[in-house]
Amino acid sequence: MIQPGLNDALDRWLAELDSVAGRSENTVAAYRLDVRGFLEFIQDHEGEALGVGAIARLDTRTMRAWMAHERGRGLSARSLARALSAVKGFVAWMAERDGFDPTDVLMRRAPRSRAKLPRPLEQDSARSLLDAVGQHARTPWVALRDHAVALLLYGCGLRISEALGLQGKDLPLGETLRVRGKGRKERLVPVVPVTRQAMEAYMDACPFEIGRSEPVFRGVRGGALSPRQVQKLMATVRTQLGLPPSATPHAMRHSFATHLLDAGGDLRTIQDLLGHASLSTTQVYTAVDASRLVEVYEAAHPRAV
Repeated sequence: MIQPGLNDALDRWLAELDSVAGRSENTVAAYRLDVRGFLEFIQDHEGEALGVGAIARLDTRTMRAWMAHERGRGLSARSLARALSAVKGFVAWMAERDGFDPTDVLMRRAPRSRAKLPRPLEQDSARSLLDAVGQHARTPWVALRDHAVALLLYGCGLRISEALGLQGKDLPLGETLRVRGKGRKERLVPVVPVTRQAMEAYMDACPFEIGRSEPVFRGVRGGALSPRQVQKLMATVRTQLGLPPSATPHAMRHSFATHLLDAGGDLRTIQDLLGHASLSTTQVYTAVDASRLVEVYEAAHPRAV
């Protein structure tokens, strides 16, 4: 059994991630599962109740045993990398608090994993999807709602949670929209006229009154529109259009970024629009390849002109 002192330390570390580092609720929950799983393995490995002192005694051999165990039970390289990151964070926090050397833990490297590349839609497919989404529902205001949501995903590059998280206080939309994304980070994104017009049309037709702190997008009974409803709609429409399973709500955000890059946008600007902390994430996200980077370099670098 993990001792109360160690449980308390884990709770305090997670609380700091939430309040100070601004990590999302889902990230904190995932880290809790990862670290508890690690602690439970260490306890079984040591064959005794696990207290705070056991963390200071962690060595390379124990870390290797845990990683081998995780891979042996089918954990992917990507998931193990996330779990290792959580463990390192917790141990580093403990080391700073209790004054021990965490090198044996922090030096462990995660197994390499191939990045799962996103699949943006072709521009014609994206247009077809937008049109079909706006014509699918039989109820006029629902059709206008669905079209407005799709345009926020593709026209502004929002995550589905960000689009459905809009509240009455965010309206009416101006030329820019302040979005609160992952890690509670805020960013400004431009709102093109067609998206503003779609939002205005939906708001005019919506049968429910929307207060400042209430969700903009509603289900047919007046409750908040759920991501699952949008996902089901996209699945139906993509089947009708003969599009691949990769044509999801999130693919609209991928497509927004990739099509901007194809039109001459630079990666730094697209990084800001997407709210990515790392430019390497944006590079993967936009499906940019080496030849495209060379084109950007030759067009922009003063020595290449």
